[in-house]
Amino acid sequence: MYKVLTADKVSAAGLAPLRADPEFEVHECPQISPQRLLQIIPTCDALIVRSRTEVTAEVIQAGKRLQIVARAGTGVDNIDLEAATECGVLVVNAPTGNSVAAAEHTIAMLMAMTRHVPQADADVRQGNWDRTRWIGHEVREKIFGTIGLGRVALEVVKVVKELGMRVIATDPFVAAEYASRHGTQLVDMDTLLRESDFISIHVPLTKANTHLLGETEFAKVKATARVLNVARGGLVDETALVRAIAKGRLAGAALDVFEEEPLPADSPLRNNPHIILTPHLGASTHEAQNRVARDVCLQIQDVLRGGQAKYAVNAPIVPPRDLEILIPYIELATRLGRFLTQVERQGAKQIEITVHGPIAEMDISYILAGAVQGALAGVLEERVNVVNAHRLAAQRGMNLVERKQAQHRHRYENMLTMTALTEEKRWTVRGALLQGEPHIVAIDNLWVEFVAQGHILLTGHIDRPGVIGQVGMLLGKSDVNISFMHVGRKAPRQQAIMVIGTDERLSVAVCKSLRNLAEFTWVRTIEL
Repeated sequence: MYKVLTADKVSAAGLAPLRADPEFEVHECPQISPQRLLQIIPTCDALIVRSRTEVTAEVIQAGKRLQIVARAGTGVDNIDLEAATECGVLVVNAPTGNSVAAAEHTIAMLMAMTRHVPQADADVRQGNWDRTRWIGHEVREKIFGTIGLGRVALEVVKVVKELGMRVIATDPFVAAEYASRHGTQLVDMDTLLRESDFISIHVPLTKANTHLLGETEFAKVKATARVLNVARGGLVDETALVRAIAKGRLAGAALDVFEEEPLPADSPLRNNPHIILTPHLGASTHEAQNRVARDVCLQIQDVLRGGQAKYAVNAPIVPPRDLEILIPYIELATRLGRFLTQVERQGAKQIEITVHGPIAEMDISYILAGAVQGALAGVLEERVNVVNAHRLAAQRGMNLVERKQAQHRHRYENMLTMTALTEEKRWTVRGALLQGEPHIVAIDNLWVEFVAQGHILLTGHIDRPGVIGQVGMLLGKSDVNISFMHVGRKAPRQQAIMVIGTDERLSVAVCKSLRNLAEFTWVRTIEL
């Protein structure tokens, strides 16, 4: 008998699969205290939570029988993923269950905003009847711009197209042909800001995406444009948003999520009549709650019976016999993927990974999953694993190719080669483990050798005297400390690359100065 504990309020209909299974015993404790959770968890095989319960390292370590923690929803911020992975506990979520609910709420906010529904309702309740004050706008023939083209965005796109809107999107990890299949024109960010009548955000919150829409972006939009955010708080700079509306640079906004939740009583958002506010209702439908609960319950059944989870969040489960050997190469593949994503910011149509050496005789699907995870880092809310790597890549219009070369003539016993193909460019990076650490050893077949971590400056140039000196002088004047420097070249005075490690992230001004050097054909800054 498997014991499953629900530590938060979970849909009864969603729990039905577990309750009907004679091998499972469900204990519902929706208001359980942290102290009581620590007492009960040693007897549990699975734990289901929503956003209230904090699944700390202490809880996970106390779960002597615990095999799986399931989040009945999308976010897993309240679960210590590192501790779970170290203890061999699988973490799963339900990333697709609330897609329709979030999309429908986006549409509701869109229509409420254009027809002033909340404001007109409040006005009528105060005894007024001023129809001329609340004249709205039609959405037909307007331009709807979506930042991100994931599951929720595609659901929204279906509806707004039926409303007669033209849809444009920006997403560096989506191919133009993929967007076109969904009736959407792929454009760059600046074009989307300039042309859109409505700008809707559908991306996860990452360090890179924090304040994705801020002062600079609002300066580029139409004065009649409106912003929607039913994705994550922090994607919009709330102070800049209020300021843009006050200055007439933006017509209005509709927000369901906020940088601080609950929204503070003194938030300037509360006092702006051009901003519609809802208290994080994107996933709050009975149907969505039933679906996410059912999704995680089915995964619990699969995992406890020895199968694979459909939506695993933490590291893939590696066979014990291969664990010690493969895990460092999974990490290496992830870093190669992150490197390629930052070198070529245009979405790759195809990712190719070749495993060279004795490890090619093992199951390399885990290594491929690591490569895709790196390539899509910061783009997806769900972690990539051996179960979903091909599916997630396909959703992004990305083809995956894997090859094995057990026998090879390269200088490293085991090596990974990863290639990203875009519409216009082909980039290749090779990596190997040296003294147990992941190293990048070649870029576009120019051999270099450096640890794949930290702040990296990468440049392309024609090898000639004085180039290295110019870079050194520029960085020195900018008080940037160099930790290492390598040059790879085809031959003297021919195509070359320079790889420089720095102790700190380069400022925008330093990067601009580097790009202005006539000797460089291209410059990239990489964070690994």
